[in-house]
Amino acid sequence: MRNFCSVRLLLGMAVLLTLCACGHQAVVRPTVLPDLPAGDRSILAGEWEYEEGAATLLRLDEQGNGAYDWKEGRFETTQFADHTWTGNWIQKENDREGGFLITLSPDYSEGDGIWWYVRIGSDRAPSEKGGRFHVSKKASLTNHNETPPAP
Repeated sequence: MRNFCSVRLLLGMAVLLTLCACGHQAVVRPTVLPDLPAGDRSILAGEWEYEEGAATLLRLDEQGNGAYDWKEGRFETTQFADHTWTGNWIQKENDREGGFLITLSPDYSEGDGIWWYVRIGSDRAPSEKGGRFHVSKKASLTNHNETPPAP
C-alpha cells in the first residue's frame, strides 16, 4: 500500500508540473564558457592603457605583473579568472599601495575597474578614497601576421 501511495504521489506531481509548464515558455540562458585555461594569465601580457583622467601606460609580463611610470609604479596580478582581474599596485615615489579589481570585456580587450588604498606612508588604515578607471589593451605590431608589400 505504501509503494502504491508513493507512485500515485509521484505521478500526480509529474502531471502537475507538466500542466504548469504548458502555460510558460522556458527561459534559456546562454552559457558562456571561459575560452582560456584556468589560471592562464598570458592574455594580460603586453601594454595596457590605464585611463583615470590622464592616461598611463602599463607594461605587463605573462603573469600580469609589471611597471608604469607614474610615481615609480608597480602592478601585480594576484588572481585572474573568468574576466575578473584582481591585484595590487605599489607607488614607491609617494609611498602608497593598494588593490584593484577589473572586469574585462568578453574579448579581454578592455575593462572597467576600481582601486583602493591599503597603505599611505605608515598609515595602514587610510581614510582616503580610491577611484574608478578604464583599461584598454594596446594592439601589438608583433601580433599582426601581415607581410609588408614588396617595393
